[in-house]
Amino acid sequence: MKHKFIVSGGGTGGHIFPAISIANALKKRFPDAEILFVGAIGRMEMERVPAAGYPIEGLPVSGFDRKNLLRNVKVLLNLFRSMRGARKIIRDFRPDVVIGVGGYASAPVLRAASAFGVPTLIQEQNSYAGVTNKLLAKKAAKICVAYDRMEKFFPKEKIVKTGNPVRQDLFKTLPKAKEAYQFFGFDPNKKTLLVVGGSLGARTINQSVTAFLETLAKSGIQVIWQTGKFYFEEALKAAEPFKSPALLVTDFVSRMDYAYAIADLVISRAGASSISELCLLSKPVILVPSPNVAEDHQTQNALALVRNAAAVMIKDFEAKEMLIPKAIELIKNDIELNNLSENILKLAEKDSAERIADEVVKLINPKNL
Repeated sequence: MKHKFIVSGGGTGGHIFPAISIANALKKRFPDAEILFVGAIGRMEMERVPAAGYPIEGLPVSGFDRKNLLRNVKVLLNLFRSMRGARKIIRDFRPDVVIGVGGYASAPVLRAASAFGVPTLIQEQNSYAGVTNKLLAKKAAKICVAYDRMEKFFPKEKIVKTGNPVRQDLFKTLPKAKEAYQFFGFDPNKKTLLVVGGSLGARTINQSVTAFLETLAKSGIQVIWQTGKFYFEEALKAAEPFKSPALLVTDFVSRMDYAYAIADLVISRAGASSISELCLLSKPVILVPSPNVAEDHQTQNALALVRNAAAVMIKDFEAKEMLIPKAIELIKNDIELNNLSENILKLAEKDSAERIADEVVKLINPKNL
């Protein structure tokens, strides 16, 4: 019998990549399965999912505007339309299981699935569960998580710790590979600092680097500074007086496998996907949690590592003064780098997509197996 699955959610790469990984794991298991994605119109998933080879339906759902309450009239109207659209999708497609990965579209789709008696599974990427997932958990059959202590948000008996799926192409290159140094034009005998702020960039991290460009230039370390597209021109201009083969300023790193392979230390935001990658790659990291996320979940993600001596955290408001001096001090301390590397690897969860697929399969009605 041909199996059918719906994967719902998106909004950011942190939601979309795990969603596609889970779909790939299910497709590997059931090559003739039909997998339909449901996302939010106008969001990133509407482009990324078809590019990965899967069909997607869009709902007109969006988040509430806390600053302009009048705009929420339209938000509520779209939520009503999305609920109606989600019910139609469930009724027409008739999935075996519906998987929610977070993001605006997850709520109406999982609620509609529950109303039709279709089993649902939630994949919660963060260490601090969002409001939507906490509400959806009441009717979910299974909740796959990446962190310990999640029973404070979800019913204990529904929780399975699987970790977050990560991009497999990051593991193509061996640590300290010669071709990775050549790709960036870097010296294998020097330490390398990798600064990443996500595809759009992180203002505070970029400002922190800009403030200490002269110090970095004199430090004897090599820097890959991924600014994100919004801050690239500004960063390039600031770096002009310190131009050297040891400072690479780029809006986007096309070969992240190479960048990670040569990085002795990483500076990063504390998104769930990034942290999962860093754990699996055993990379020493300074985390600067974004303050602009729901429920301040990035701080909670970072603290989960800090509690295990597996990362250093610097708060966003402290970063401009402290981030680069701390990075330079840390990158020169081999003992501390090694300790961080060993401790972060202990938190790595392997084969996450396959383990989540295992849980999905358990929810298929035995009559349909």
